[in-house]
Amino acid sequence: MANRFVLNETSYHGKGAISAIADEIKARGFKKAFVCSDPDLIKFNVTKKVTDILDGANIPYEIYSNIKPNPTIENVQTGVEAFKNAGTDCIVAIGGGSSMDTAKAIGIIITNPEFSDVRSLEGVAPTKNPCVPIIAVPTTAGTAAEVTINYVITDAEKDRKMVCVDVHDIPVVAVVDPDMMASMPKGLTAATGMDALTHAIEGYITKGAWELSDMFHIKAIEIIAKSLRGAVENTDEGREGMALGQYIAGMGFSNVGLGIVHSMAHPLGALYDTPHGVANAIILPTVMEYNAPATGEKYRDIAKAMGVENVDAMSLEAARKAAIDAVKQLSVDVGIPTNLKEIVKAEDVDFLSQSAFDDACRPGNPRDTSVAEIKELYLSLM
Repeated sequence: MANRFVLNETSYHGKGAISAIADEIKARGFKKAFVCSDPDLIKFNVTKKVTDILDGANIPYEIYSNIKPNPTIENVQTGVEAFKNAGTDCIVAIGGGSSMDTAKAIGIIITNPEFSDVRSLEGVAPTKNPCVPIIAVPTTAGTAAEVTINYVITDAEKDRKMVCVDVHDIPVVAVVDPDMMASMPKGLTAATGMDALTHAIEGYITKGAWELSDMFHIKAIEIIAKSLRGAVENTDEGREGMALGQYIAGMGFSNVGLGIVHSMAHPLGALYDTPHGVANAIILPTVMEYNAPATGEKYRDIAKAMGVENVDAMSLEAARKAAIDAVKQLSVDVGIPTNLKEIVKAEDVDFLSQSAFDDACRPGNPRDTSVAEIKELYLSLM
């Protein structure tokens, strides 16, 4: 069986990278941009850093900001109508996963109108056409939505998240500028950074992992382990490292899948609006312990990438514990809660467990699981 790998056509990295946006729009012949960005980024003038560039280049645009942190079907539906009414021919998505996921769903429906029912996009939808061209500008160092073929939309009526996977949704251009991430508060930096680490670790041990994806994931773990504490303290080196590390993780996991850390985190976001990175960070060490028997020597590699010394001299069991302990310590150091006591209600555990089992990320988990075992994992975190 052939292993497929899908990446952006073009990506820009480093301070000042956003200056390339106007040239890309003009070179591609686009006439008017549909700017997707969430209300807080507009309020705090983060979006303005990009729209100022568009203004300076005399590129017309329309802003769409009806986007929630966990974007909903309604956010997508109103966005589709706004796009149709705006006379735009490309999308500039500015923000974290919420802005980019909304942009991807809008772009797919515009070029594949037979999927106008947003629920029909769940899973691997058989769309035929590439979405409206997207230029993606991340403002968080975590989701890597700018380089993935994934997006997640919340079905508010059913209290669940729909994971959508489509090669037609990947942005044509990614612009990864650490200056766009400098205004992130500490809590958001920590949460999104732990999301990126989860991507790298789950991508490294998922059933679909292979040599090319392993290369990206190990490097991403190494960069994130070195950079996240500094990013939380807003150092230039930390911000630059996380901007790159989260992107490299996205290059990998987008192509090989994830596991039940994400499966268990998704329903927490849908039911309680828990920030996705926080949910991942709390769940990650517990699921790493659960998955350890199915991972061979890979935790030894993870421990080395996390900066643990003398790993080669350890027994396999000790190396696995060292990897898990290093992840726990990083999470504590950046201020992530250690359990779900303040989040999960006992009466919801059965619903959460079934939702996690049904989630599109679950089949990639290295250890086969069940609803009952997922329930035990939730309860152990309470």
